[in-house]
Amino acid sequence: MPLFELPDIVDEHRKIIHVDMDAFYASVEERNHPAFQQKALVIAPDPRKHNGHGVITTANYRARQYGVGSAMPAIRALELIPAEQLQFIDPNFTLYRQVSQQIHQIFATVTDLWEPVALDEAYLDVTHNHLAVTNPAQLAMIIQRTIHRGLQLTCSVGISYNKFLAKMASDYAKPFGRTIVNGDQARNFLAEMPLSKFQGIGAATQKKLAAMNLTTGADLQAVPIDVLTQKLGKMGYIIYQRARGIDDRLVKAQRQSKSIGNERSFNRPIFSDEQVEQQLLKMTNQVAKTLKTKNLHGQTVVLKVRTLDFVTYTRRKTLTQFTNDPQIILPVVQELFTELALNQQPLRLLGVTMTNLVSQAFQEINLFEEDNDEYFR
Repeated sequence: MPLFELPDIVDEHRKIIHVDMDAFYASVEERNHPAFQQKALVIAPDPRKHNGHGVITTANYRARQYGVGSAMPAIRALELIPAEQLQFIDPNFTLYRQVSQQIHQIFATVTDLWEPVALDEAYLDVTHNHLAVTNPAQLAMIIQRTIHRGLQLTCSVGISYNKFLAKMASDYAKPFGRTIVNGDQARNFLAEMPLSKFQGIGAATQKKLAAMNLTTGADLQAVPIDVLTQKLGKMGYIIYQRARGIDDRLVKAQRQSKSIGNERSFNRPIFSDEQVEQQLLKMTNQVAKTLKTKNLHGQTVVLKVRTLDFVTYTRRKTLTQFTNDPQIILPVVQELFTELALNQQPLRLLGVTMTNLVSQAFQEINLFEEDNDEYFR
């Protein structure tokens, strides 16, 4: 009998998507250089030019068919891939970071709860989301389609009720896959997996488990918790939970500005319509410029006005669309000011603010348009 046993408490209320870009660095290079698509592309310095030195960052799927993968010595690619098929290219991390930021902007249009793991992968908690879509599989498809149409890149997605299972699911069907693991499927899904594919089980822990004749999820599920904790300590407890589909880690939200504003106090109060219009124009343009710099757009316009006798008025209007266009924002600001009917009272302060912000997506992409892409049929 085990020394102690814990009840398996599985929290299935969350909806988590793990997005993993397919051969990200290589795919970006293939997109920018279509000729590379016909090559076994290896992202690494050419070892023939560096005295045999260099490590592979990643490789495209054609190169992977030859057994080439990340973290291998670059010279190994020369041994495995025919010379006429092989193409080396130095990694361009500045470019990859730029593309990663564009992908992150798409995530932010779906949910505020998204957590990047690396340039090419992230977790999204879509339990509550900006698109008001309750089906996480539909959201996953929208994300894949938006990235594909906007950036000409593909990703694989895993959908489940926690981060561990979502990550395992995204690895299950690559490239361009979409895998769902529900609560009643989790144990069977994990049972058939080799422990080498379990997220968080490194080479050293795999050796310890192999010494216990544990090589699959099913093997792990059969071991009492006290045995695992005696052998592996805290890691044993975590592995015990993961093998049963338990993972309570939260998706850590990215910090984002709640509002962007510009206001000014006047030492000499202003009162003429011309002065007010000039100030509102300057403030609106500054707010719009800041929004664009931060890749944000907002939906609610806020006007703040303070009179000579220190009476402060705040008025706001929510638009039917998100924007960072000053030509859209300014008429709303002017409308709000007109509605105050201050009749040229001297003013001590004016302020223009945009709230209800989200990251700016690709405006030309309609997330809900009719799907005619053969990839999604």
